[in-house]
Amino acid sequence: MSFARQLQPLTSPLTDEEVVTRVRGGDVPLFEVLMRRHNGKLYRAIRAIVHDEVLTEELMQESYVRAYENIASFEGRARFSTWLVQIGVNEAIARTRRAKVSPVDESEVVPLDIPAQQRDPEGSASGRELVGLLERAVSELPDGYREVFMLRQVEGLSVAETAEALNVTEETVKTRTFRANERLRARLDTWFDGSTRELFSFPIPRCNRIVDGVFARIG
Repeated sequence: MSFARQLQPLTSPLTDEEVVTRVRGGDVPLFEVLMRRHNGKLYRAIRAIVHDEVLTEELMQESYVRAYENIASFEGRARFSTWLVQIGVNEAIARTRRAKVSPVDESEVVPLDIPAQQRDPEGSASGRELVGLLERAVSELPDGYREVFMLRQVEGLSVAETAEALNVTEETVKTRTFRANERLRARLDTWFDGSTRELFSFPIPRCNRIVDGVFARIG
């Protein structure tokens, strides 16, 4: 089935649930609103698992296609973003299992070596350099900790939402959040404040590429 796609605004007064209802009713182009609204969240969730930019974008498209194909099954018991992230996490885990990628051994995690001249926030490190250090530190977290940190600390999901998205217990989420914070705090001291929202940014050109790729498949 084909349709005339019109560019959707970057912002919309409609809630996710209202958009879902309209997409179910045949307003397929409106699905773009959901993609643009949650591209960053889905990217960070998948990127935390697969460690590969090209594969991350491929899995994002696959996740959106699956979400569109199964949108009638979305019951609204959780937020749409949580449901979408869960699809993305499952896609990423399935792909790594098929590729027979072994989990990271915590004993093999390389400590972050921060040059002395970059330890002073008012020294030579620029804001982008600081974000780069944070991204590197987060990437070096062990599997399990990294995904929890990304969803809880970067995306701001609740403990319950993170547990549902990752299919773990709430207690596991709390424990891993605490331990991930301790690891990062030991390496980066107090540099978290105000910087985590910039981690693993997802710029407009990449957002456009994902949207175009998905509509090429569902159109």
